[in-house]
Amino acid sequence: MNLEKVIFGFFIVLAATLNFGFFVGDIDVAAHHDIYELFAALVVSLIATVLKLGDRTQIGAVHLSTSLVADLQLIAAALAWGYAVHVSPAGLTPEMTARVVSLSGGALFANVVSVVILIAETIMQRR
Repeated sequence: MNLEKVIFGFFIVLAATLNFGFFVGDIDVAAHHDIYELFAALVVSLIATVLKLGDRTQIGAVHLSTSLVADLQLIAAALAWGYAVHVSPAGLTPEMTARVVSLSGGALFANVVSVVILIAETIMQRR
């Protein structure tokens, strides 16, 4: 068993599951979406991106691109949440919550693509 591949797969799947945990719930109800889970999803996604930097294959490039998309979406979601809570006079409205959750949904889709690529890559490997 290759420890590097275990760690790589662990962070890819963890990023997807944390993002899914944040995404699930009524889209416009802030109480259904924990800010700490969004933060954890962003941090783990950034770690997964760093782990993908060393791969020089075509599949590695696609892995990296999906991770960068997820990072961008999660950063935008965190910035939107921060704006709503700390800058906007209206606060965290249902509309702003829906924006944040929608952005995390885009990141979730990128994470799912990354997991599918990981599974396909694992199936294609020969012993």
